[in-house]
Amino acid sequence: MRRAFSLAAQSYDAAAVLARETGLRLAERLDLVRIAPARLADIGCATGDGLRQLQRRYPAALPLAVDSAAAMLAQVKARASLPQRLLGRAPCPINADVRALPLASGSLGLAWSNLMLHWLDEPLPAFRELNRVLEVGGLLMFSMLGPDTLKELRAACADAGVAAPLRNFRDMHDVGDALLAAGFADPVMDMEMVTLTYRTARGLLADQRHLGVRDGLLGRLPWRDWRKAFAAYAARRIDGRLPASFEIVYGHAWKAQPKTTADGRAIVRFETRATTVSPRS
Repeated sequence: MRRAFSLAAQSYDAAAVLARETGLRLAERLDLVRIAPARLADIGCATGDGLRQLQRRYPAALPLAVDSAAAMLAQVKARASLPQRLLGRAPCPINADVRALPLASGSLGLAWSNLMLHWLDEPLPAFRELNRVLEVGGLLMFSMLGPDTLKELRAACADAGVAAPLRNFRDMHDVGDALLAAGFADPVMDMEMVTLTYRTARGLLADQRHLGVRDGLLGRLPWRDWRKAFAAYAARRIDGRLPASFEIVYGHAWKAQPKTTADGRAIVRFETRATTVSPRS
């Protein structure tokens, strides 16, 4: 999908309604925590809308823009303001995969990711890498798509007798288990449904193409089968519009003190307590 994301860099913003909305809702969750990161990273930053929110919230932090699509990073760089460039506060672009970040261990205070992690077949390697680059006490905050995404189109495929080729997404409980397995502490997961509406199925297809995710999200079917599925989908109109529901899973977790060394040996910590002894009279 890296190539598709790169090709979509110019058209992404016009179709990124869902990403902007979930980014705002994800940012609201930062009101509930008190952190002052020296460095923060937007993982899968696309054109940088989320990163700009984080810069406004944490102006003293060094912002890192991380994406596997170089064309997306070029958009982030182009949108940095002149004062940011002159003061050295423009986002630092990093062309990398979340599963292999070129960052030092313990170098981030905040790792943020909006609607990216669900594109991975297995999130655990990414969570382990994010745990590595976070400092102890650092925060991971993210959103991703859940299994009821595009439930209307999935049901339409079933009505038409067509095997739905849409991508399957992980349940939030499985995501929480993966966070614990990666070494995070106190994971908090919740979800909500966000429904967009379209005049025609072509509008839905066009948005996903402009985002660079059409094939990754919808999969592939012979056009004859898609016609059957879209005919069944059209029967699900509400007030003349086609609903497209997206299950949004939100999560955050903290980097805990490690319990083992990199080679698997247990870490034992000793505490020294001061003792006060009164002198004899």
